[in-house]
Amino acid sequence: MKIKPMNDRVLVTRMSEEQKTAGGIIIPDTVKEKPQEGIVVAAGPGKRDDNGNRVPLEVKAGDRVLFSKYAGTEVKIDGQERIFMREDDILAILS
Repeated sequence: MKIKPMNDRVLVTRMSEEQKTAGGIIIPDTVKEKPQEGIVVAAGPGKRDDNGNRVPLEVKAGDRVLFSKYAGTEVKIDGQERIFMREDDILAILS
């Protein structure tokens, strides 16, 4: 399915988290926190300013980003969990 987010929204896939600690202990799903890192899958064209001009987004598809803990709306698309969020919820682009 091809998805194009609207305005200043981006679609992000969470990075998978380590299942074990450094000592080899397996962490159960019930105590794991969801990672705050992800890969941008798709980005909208940007929001409009007061004059009606498009302000392009700073992120693009393929960027690895750090986002706030409770950002966005989780959705399931083609069997994968993804997050729709505004560009404002993204804290940093990781390189």
